[in-house]
Amino acid sequence: MIPGPTSPAQSPAPIWITDPAALATYFAVRPARIGLDTEFIRERTYWPQLALVQIAIERDGALQILLVDPLAPGITDALATILADESILKVMHSPSEDLVAFKHACKAVPRPLFDTQLAAALAGIAGGMGYQKLVEQITGVALAKGETRSDWLRRPLSPSQLEYAADDVRHLFEMHDALDGMLGELGRREWLADDARRTAANADSEALERWPHLSMRSAHFLDLDAQRRLVRLLRWREAHARDSDRPRSWILDNELAVALARTPPADRDALQTQLDAHPKAPRKLGDAIWRALATPLDDEADTPDAGVAEKRDKNRVRQLQDAVAARSAELGLPDGLLASRRYLEALLDHGEWPDALAGWRRAALEPSLAPLLVK
Repeated sequence: MIPGPTSPAQSPAPIWITDPAALATYFAVRPARIGLDTEFIRERTYWPQLALVQIAIERDGALQILLVDPLAPGITDALATILADESILKVMHSPSEDLVAFKHACKAVPRPLFDTQLAAALAGIAGGMGYQKLVEQITGVALAKGETRSDWLRRPLSPSQLEYAADDVRHLFEMHDALDGMLGELGRREWLADDARRTAANADSEALERWPHLSMRSAHFLDLDAQRRLVRLLRWREAHARDSDRPRSWILDNELAVALARTPPADRDALQTQLDAHPKAPRKLGDAIWRALATPLDDEADTPDAGVAEKRDKNRVRQLQDAVAARSAELGLPDGLLASRRYLEALLDHGEWPDALAGWRRAALEPSLAPLLVK
């Protein structure tokens, strides 16, 4: 257990909130920080469906936990006001998907953020540590795991669901105090703030991924013309999935997209024949798929070749990885935190530092990597 400041007195039972006015009473005096988490469902939709919002708040030296029902009228607007208030620090654990849920439901992304998972990595504790393990590491408290696969959209929620949800924010302040102190001693508070700003900006962005084929292994074996057709299909799929709020694979699965890109049908009828023969094909979307497949993109001449991965000098990638590992060891950081293989490959292929390696990461890595990038 990592020693930290004494936590506020044990909180009373969580408070169920369905009235925006009731929520507002807890923020009549703005707190300096809140603990924040969500429960959401994302099985049959593109966007995560916000099902519950947990807020930890300190009042008169005591911890109170609010379980806020975003399905109740007016609640998402009330939450938006809190999320957008940059005078309130939002302490969260690995919040990327929660931020997307807030963006979709409340039209607001929480700022500023303190991500306890990332803070633990920057403090040298461990990378990617789950909430329950980190709580136990810092506080010595072992949390139950019983409701990880619950239906959070049902009402009323069960007592065990409510208790599990409350536990997700109950220890955030203790972790914040301990981790913030450690980062302060290491001089890394701004590192965390820099990454948190990037995390929030990513959640706030509605831009489609420009080159979605690059992350698909099967695209590496297509010729460049087929890759361009695949980009047409994948961009269309992403836009349609967002607009219809359906999972990408329900619109067009990867296997079929690659098959259509590799060997495009001669005409609309041939496409329909191919769709009819595929068990997961969206037969009713034939016209839209045909238009997407047959319509060149304005920028497709710039399509990067995914096949370069098969031609890449693996020894050079390994040299970059070894240099990053050595620098991570010097800084006492977990493997993978400074730079993943994906970003090193992008740096090697294009000679430009990806946005994900900007700021403190580039400052930490450039002296070691620059000599290795010279051809």
